[in-house]
Amino acid sequence: MSRYFTEDHEWIEVDGEVGTVGITDYAQSQLGDITFVELPAVGQQVGKGDSVSVVDSVKAASDVYSPVSGEVTDANQALADEPELVNSDAEVSGWLFRVKLSDPGELGKLMDRAGYDAYVGGL
Repeated sequence: MSRYFTEDHEWIEVDGEVGTVGITDYAQSQLGDITFVELPAVGQQVGKGDSVSVVDSVKAASDVYSPVSGEVTDANQALADEPELVNSDAEVSGWLFRVKLSDPGELGKLMDRAGYDAYVGGL
Protein backbone atom coordinates (compact mmCIF):
# COMPACT_ATOMS: atom_id res chain seq x y z
CA MET A 1 0.00 0.00 0.00
CA SER A 2 1.14 3.51 -0.77
CA ARG A 3 0.18 6.67 1.11
CA TYR A 4 -0.01 10.14 -0.43
CA PHE A 5 -0.80 13.60 0.93
CA THR A 6 -2.34 16.86 -0.31
CA GLU A 7 -1.53 20.47 0.52
CA ASP A 8 -5.02 20.65 2.06
CA HIS A 9 -3.94 18.03 4.64
CA GLU A 10 -5.80 14.99 3.34
CA TRP A 11 -4.14 11.60 3.07
CA ILE A 12 -4.99 8.70 0.80
CA GLU A 13 -3.72 5.17 1.23
CA VAL A 14 -4.05 3.17 -1.96
CA ASP A 15 -4.50 -0.60 -2.07
CA GLY A 16 -5.07 -1.79 -5.62
CA GLU A 17 -7.70 0.46 -7.18
CA VAL A 18 -9.25 1.67 -3.91
CA GLY A 19 -7.98 4.53 -1.76
CA THR A 20 -8.86 5.20 1.87
CA VAL A 21 -9.06 8.95 2.60
CA GLY A 22 -8.79 10.94 5.81
CA ILE A 23 -7.31 14.10 7.24
CA THR A 24 -3.79 14.21 8.59
CA ASP A 25 -2.78 14.30 12.21
CA TYR A 26 -1.56 17.86 11.60
CA ALA A 27 -5.02 18.87 10.33
CA GLN A 28 -6.88 17.40 13.27
CA SER A 29 -4.47 19.08 15.70
CA GLN A 30 -5.21 22.46 14.08
CA LEU A 31 -8.98 21.88 14.24
CA GLY A 32 -9.17 20.91 17.90
CA ASP A 33 -11.86 18.61 19.25
CA ILE A 34 -13.90 17.09 16.40
CA THR A 35 -17.62 17.21 17.19
CA PHE A 36 -19.23 15.95 13.94
CA VAL A 37 -18.21 14.45 10.61
CA GLU A 38 -20.40 14.71 7.51
CA LEU A 39 -19.63 11.74 5.27
CA PRO A 40 -20.24 11.32 1.53
CA ALA A 41 -22.82 8.91 0.18
CA VAL A 42 -21.68 5.53 -1.10
CA GLY A 43 -21.92 5.62 -4.89
CA GLN A 44 -21.24 9.36 -5.07
CA GLN A 45 -18.96 10.34 -7.97
CA VAL A 46 -16.19 12.71 -6.91
CA GLY A 47 -13.60 14.69 -8.79
CA LYS A 48 -10.07 15.45 -7.66
CA GLY A 49 -10.31 18.55 -5.44
CA ASP A 50 -14.09 18.29 -4.90
CA SER A 51 -15.39 19.01 -1.41
CA VAL A 52 -16.64 15.58 -0.32
CA SER A 53 -16.93 15.72 3.46
CA VAL A 54 -17.08 18.25 6.29
CA VAL A 55 -15.36 17.96 9.65
CA ASP A 56 -16.84 20.14 12.40
CA SER A 57 -14.79 21.01 15.45
CA VAL A 58 -15.02 23.33 18.40
CA LYS A 59 -13.01 25.85 16.33
CA ALA A 60 -14.44 25.60 12.80
CA ALA A 61 -16.09 23.54 10.10
CA SER A 62 -13.62 22.42 7.46
CA ASP A 63 -14.21 20.93 4.04
CA VAL A 64 -12.40 17.73 3.15
CA TYR A 65 -11.41 17.50 -0.51
CA SER A 66 -11.02 14.31 -2.49
CA PRO A 67 -7.37 13.80 -3.44
CA VAL A 68 -8.47 11.78 -6.50
CA SER A 69 -11.39 11.28 -8.86
CA GLY A 70 -13.60 8.22 -8.55
CA GLU A 71 -16.60 6.66 -6.86
CA VAL A 72 -17.13 6.55 -3.11
CA THR A 73 -17.32 2.88 -2.12
CA ASP A 74 -17.48 3.17 1.67
CA ALA A 75 -17.80 5.72 4.47
CA ASN A 76 -16.59 5.29 8.05
CA GLN A 77 -19.92 4.98 9.85
CA ALA A 78 -18.13 4.63 13.21
CA LEU A 79 -17.57 8.40 13.05
CA ALA A 80 -21.32 9.03 13.43
CA ASP A 81 -21.10 7.86 17.05
CA GLU A 82 -17.42 8.60 17.66
CA PRO A 83 -16.26 11.65 15.68
CA GLU A 84 -13.40 11.96 18.17
CA LEU A 85 -11.72 9.01 16.41
CA VAL A 86 -10.44 11.64 13.98
CA ASN A 87 -8.62 13.30 16.89
CA SER A 88 -7.31 10.15 18.54
CA ASP A 89 -6.29 8.23 15.41
CA ALA A 90 -6.60 10.50 12.36
CA GLU A 91 -4.42 8.44 10.06
CA VAL A 92 -5.77 4.96 10.87
CA SER A 93 -9.21 4.33 12.47
CA GLY A 94 -10.29 7.96 11.91
CA TRP A 95 -10.43 7.52 8.11
CA LEU A 96 -13.41 9.20 6.40
CA PHE A 97 -14.23 7.41 3.13
CA ARG A 98 -12.97 5.03 0.45
CA VAL A 99 -12.92 5.80 -3.24
CA LYS A 100 -12.41 3.59 -6.29
CA LEU A 101 -9.88 5.51 -8.38
CA SER A 102 -10.95 6.42 -11.91
CA ASP A 103 -7.54 7.93 -12.82
CA PRO A 104 -4.61 6.46 -10.86
CA GLY A 105 -2.33 8.93 -12.66
CA GLU A 106 -3.66 11.66 -10.34
CA LEU A 107 -1.62 10.13 -7.51
CA GLY A 108 1.54 11.38 -9.20
CA LYS A 109 0.63 14.96 -8.32
CA LEU A 110 0.42 14.21 -4.58
CA MET A 111 3.19 14.26 -1.96
CA ASP A 112 4.79 11.32 -0.20
CA ARG A 113 5.27 11.37 3.59
CA ALA A 114 8.70 13.08 3.41
CA GLY A 115 7.34 15.75 1.05
CA TYR A 116 4.31 16.36 3.26
CA ASP A 117 6.41 16.56 6.43
CA ALA A 118 8.67 19.13 4.73
CA TYR A 119 5.58 21.07 3.55
CA VAL A 120 4.11 21.17 7.08
CA GLY A 121 7.49 22.13 8.50
CA GLY A 122 7.43 25.23 6.30
CA LEU A 123 4.02 26.42 7.51
